[in-house]
Amino acid sequence: MADGFPDRAGFRDTDFQGIAMASTTGDGFTEDAGKKGGSEGGGKSAPNRTLDALNFFLADVRDGLGPYLAIYLVAVRGPAHGWNEATVGMILTIAGIVGLISQTPAGGLIDRGRNKPRIVMIAALLVTLSSISLPIVTGFTAVAVTQSTAAIAGAVFAPAISAITLGLVGPKLFAKRVGRNEAFNHAGNAVSAALAGVLAWKFGPVVVFWLMGALTVASIVTASRIDNDDIDNAVARGLDCEPEDDCEEPSGWKMLIENKPLMIFAVTAFLFHLANAAMLTSVSQLLSRTVGKDQATSLTAACIVAAQLVMVPVAIVVGRNTEKWGTKPLFLVAFGFLAARGALYTVSDNPWWLVGVQALDGVGAGIFGALFPVVIADLTKGTGRFNVSQGAVASVQGLGAALSATLAGAIIVWSGYTASFLTLATIAGLGLALYLIAMPETKDRAKTAA
Repeated sequence: MADGFPDRAGFRDTDFQGIAMASTTGDGFTEDAGKKGGSEGGGKSAPNRTLDALNFFLADVRDGLGPYLAIYLVAVRGPAHGWNEATVGMILTIAGIVGLISQTPAGGLIDRGRNKPRIVMIAALLVTLSSISLPIVTGFTAVAVTQSTAAIAGAVFAPAISAITLGLVGPKLFAKRVGRNEAFNHAGNAVSAALAGVLAWKFGPVVVFWLMGALTVASIVTASRIDNDDIDNAVARGLDCEPEDDCEEPSGWKMLIENKPLMIFAVTAFLFHLANAAMLTSVSQLLSRTVGKDQATSLTAACIVAAQLVMVPVAIVVGRNTEKWGTKPLFLVAFGFLAARGALYTVSDNPWWLVGVQALDGVGAGIFGALFPVVIADLTKGTGRFNVSQGAVASVQGLGAALSATLAGAIIVWSGYTASFLTLATIAGLGLALYLIAMPETKDRAKTAA
């Protein structure tokens, strides 16, 4: 497929110097490593630049409206239409539950799908249509349906991007490429949030809908430029060979039940998202109460930009050093920063203090995002169940994220923002303790499996 990029077969990282901060000669993405599936015989270099652009443009699309949904419903629709922190929390919980139910089937779809870029394009279109319809739909039920549809489509993105990446670069370079994916993803979030903040200051919160539509068009065009023939589908699902070559494939549920470290990781992912998911939403709601809806939208954008700018270097550093440092110490750092962030929110409700504290999310969530697929790839190496396992663990963490919104919203209504933030910080502390005590170092297991 012609993708508009000259001489794709000859791409190397030296081609990208000066284009993005993640592209340096130290990435390790050499010509041989970029061949199909990271093998010697593919004859084609992975389309690194196209994958960079896809992660950049898709950043604002894959999560739907995110915290802007809370601002729009609370500050624009408001109590006159039945919206407050508790009802918004219910919408987020309903969409979250629908999304988490969809995660495992989405992973299975990606495992079996033969054209993963096309799946990404369809999902991006569905998420955006569901989100930009919000200004013209009314009522709790209609909003719940649109956001649930976005959640179902959004379940595809994480396993699809991971599978495309693994199928393009192979297992040896997967951790480094995931770090680079996350760097471009966070850079995309920062740019889109900055644009949303500037535009919302002048045009109001509704501008985020049109920005999302524009980025979706860019995402679809970019995904269409990935040559599906460059993706090794066996490698993309964690297999050593194709199923028709008599590879042993344990069932999805058997993989989950018998892989104890995978189950422990799922529980810690649940606790991480139970603590983390509602923090930014709660901050955006607090800002809408203290400074008004228009400034709250721009300040929420500033919160996102602050965190995303931190996440870019964090993702690059984690991706380049995971093999040397291991995954466990890095995850413990992530939980530590998450707990500290929850506690620091209670020190002051000054808008710029809240923006500064939110920047700590760049460390915690930055580490988690860069390592999540790497840990699962380590734990499922050679099974052919990489993506369905991603989906299953994502379902568990999605449950944590969904419950986080309702938990935080209820505590805010009953006891205030301070009690809510301290509760979330305590949950993060519990996750840190569990990871420290029970979770093994996955890099040791991966080397043993190899």
